[in-house]
Amino acid sequence: MPDNDLSKLRIEKPKISSRRKTNKRYGLLIFLLFVLIGAGVLYKKGVLTPAVEVQTAIVQNIYPSQTFTLLNASGYVVAQRKAALASKITSRLVFLAVEEGARVKAGDVIARLENDDSTAARDRAKANVEAARSALDQAKADLDNASVSYNRNNALLAQRTVTQAEYDNALAKYKIAKAVVNTQQATLRAGEAALREADVLLGYSEIKAPFDGVVLTKNADVGDIVTPLGAAANAKASVVTIADMDSLQVEADVSESNIGQVKIGQPCELRLDALPDARLSGKVHTIVPTADRSKASVMVKIAFIDKNPKILPEMGAKVAFLSREVLPEETKFVKTLLSSAIITHNKERFVFVVKDNLATKRAIRIGRQLGTMSEVIDGVEAGERIVISPLDKMTDRIKVKISE
Repeated sequence: MPDNDLSKLRIEKPKISSRRKTNKRYGLLIFLLFVLIGAGVLYKKGVLTPAVEVQTAIVQNIYPSQTFTLLNASGYVVAQRKAALASKITSRLVFLAVEEGARVKAGDVIARLENDDSTAARDRAKANVEAARSALDQAKADLDNASVSYNRNNALLAQRTVTQAEYDNALAKYKIAKAVVNTQQATLRAGEAALREADVLLGYSEIKAPFDGVVLTKNADVGDIVTPLGAAANAKASVVTIADMDSLQVEADVSESNIGQVKIGQPCELRLDALPDARLSGKVHTIVPTADRSKASVMVKIAFIDKNPKILPEMGAKVAFLSREVLPEETKFVKTLLSSAIITHNKERFVFVVKDNLATKRAIRIGRQLGTMSEVIDGVEAGERIVISPLDKMTDRIKVKISE
């Protein structure tokens, strides 16, 4: 029976440990390789790179005139010819032919005051003139008769056919008749003057338009007392206010420090708050030769070249003082961007458009130059944000941070 010595027993271990270590090493290398590849991809995409701080500008639609505007100011539309129509007499308003917004012609009767007394005075003066004319005609007939008698007696006196007394009597009648004619002529002239005065006084009861215009306000109604001074209770000093719409101008306040950039006849572009889509042509009509010390400004009046029936007095207006006149092709919106944002390479023009903190290279097609701006025909849209600085650090799809 063999010797049972357990101490001599052994278990053979397989070479598994060394294989596991080798497999772990390969796995770690593969993992590191994937990490490096991923890091390279992320770096290429800019995920792991620091964001470049950039300054940006917006692609916008502008009017070409904005690029050669020297100065901007604000003001109001004001009628340079305006009148509050009233009467020189105190009376009751009995007729009113207009209301606000009505257009009137020069000489149109706008209103009429109670005029019975003036009408009666005119009729009396007219009758006096007719009576004076009749008396003058009678005086002239007496003068003709006296003249014939005098001439006959003068001839007979030379023949000694009439006495000296008869001749003297004929001469006296002739002189009296002549004096009566002169008196009646003076009376007629006085009567005619009185008639003209009565007509004038009667005319005061009719309120007429002094020029072509539009009624702005109606200050009295039929039945109101109209008086020149308007001091009485419930009395009206004027019936209506009218304005000549062809005399409308914009009155704008320009700072004293900028008034040197304004001159008579300078082209302007006018925008009204009530007509935001309209840009009207104008020119400097006058510079008021005094300053407003409270505002440190000088008033400038700008005349409209483009007429528009929608322009009304007291509308708010903005004025752009231009360095030159607006050309016909410069009256519409154009899409523009800052010329300094454009990069040119191999005859290709492109910009970097910022979106979601990434700057993407985009080719563009540009048109005319408008000062510091360039017209964009194709490539970007209005409202998009583009990089203007620093362009030398830009690459496609680089991570950026917009500077405050």
